[in-house]
Amino acid sequence: MAAPMRRAWQGLLRAAVPAARSYHAPPPRRKPGGVYRPDPDDPLTPVWQLQPAYEAKLYGRHGSASGVDPARLWPSPEKLQELEAEEREWFPGLREMEAALDKKEQEEERQRVERENLIAANMAKMPQMIEDWRREKAARKEKEREAKARRAQLLAEAQERFGHKVDHRSAKFQELVQEMEKKQRKELKLKKKQLKEEAKKKAAAAAADPEPVPVSAGAAEPA
Repeated sequence: MAAPMRRAWQGLLRAAVPAARSYHAPPPRRKPGGVYRPDPDDPLTPVWQLQPAYEAKLYGRHGSASGVDPARLWPSPEKLQELEAEEREWFPGLREMEAALDKKEQEEERQRVERENLIAANMAKMPQMIEDWRREKAARKEKEREAKARRAQLLAEAQERFGHKVDHRSAKFQELVQEMEKKQRKELKLKKKQLKEEAKKKAAAAAADPEPVPVSAGAAEPA
C-alpha cells in the first residue's frame, strides 16, 4: 500500500515540477602539452589564476611541463624576511618558549612577593590605624558634645534675651550666633593684645635692670 502511494506522489511531483536542465561547464582551454595556462590578455581569465599561488600550484602538479620558471616562485628577500618574522612570532622555537615561560614565572613570583610584603606591612600598621581611628572617633564625639553644649547655651541666652524659646534654625538665632562669634573674636583679639603688651613690659624691665654678674669664690678681693 505504501509503495504504490509513494510512486503516485513521485509521479505527481514530476508532473508539477519541470525537470531542470543539467548544466555542464565547458572544459578549460588546454595547450597542446595538456597543461592549462591562463591567458593574461583574456579579460575572461579569473584574477586568481594570474597570481603566483596558481603558478606554484601548476608547477607542483606538472613540474617542468607546466612551463613555470621555479625561480619566480621563490619569495623575494623582503618577503622572505617577512615570512621569517611571522614564523618567529607565531611559531617560536623551544628556547624562546622556555625563556618566555621563565620570564612569566619570575614576574608572577615578583608580584606574589610584593603582594605578601604589602599585606605584612598593612598588618603591622593595623594596631596604630585602629588606635588612630578610635582617637579620631573620640575627638569627633567630643567636638559634637561641645557643639551641642554651645548650642544649648546659645539657646538659653536667646530665650533670656527674647523672653521666649527660639528655634536654632530661625533667623533670630543665627543673628545671635553671629553676634556671639563676633564678640568672642573681639575678646580673643583683646586678650592676645594684652599678652603681647605684658611680654613687651617684661622684656623692657629685664633690659633696664640686668642681673649682677656673680663673683667667683677664688677671685682676690681689692686691697
